[in-house]
Amino acid sequence: MGRAVFMRNGLYERWLLEMWNGDFGLAHDLVTDGFVGHWPGMEVHGPGELIEALKQGHAPFGDVAVTLDVGPIAAGDLVAARWTFSGDYRGRRVAFSGHDILRAEGDRFAEYWVMSDVKGLEAQLG
Repeated sequence: MGRAVFMRNGLYERWLLEMWNGDFGLAHDLVTDGFVGHWPGMEVHGPGELIEALKQGHAPFGDVAVTLDVGPIAAGDLVAARWTFSGDYRGRRVAFSGHDILRAEGDRFAEYWVMSDVKGLEAQLG
């Protein structure tokens, strides 16, 4: 495994397993100042907006756990993976999965695309 691939895999693991599990301040270390995150219907720019998006995404849930299901798989400056987000919502445990693709610049992520099972989550939330 090349050094760049190893570095990107480690960067992604910090992204998912640390930052998405609640250490939101890591955004300042993991993404570039010019970072752009692409969610369906929403874009965020820079680490500050990413932190706000993370806080909003976690707000309705208690006891959040984000796990890595497949990957990360790195090729060139891109990293891809599949994950599961679970949390408590009004007394019930809910979960949904999704896929990430991130583009790295040096030792940070510069761009992010996510696809997730929003319909499955909505069905669980009622």
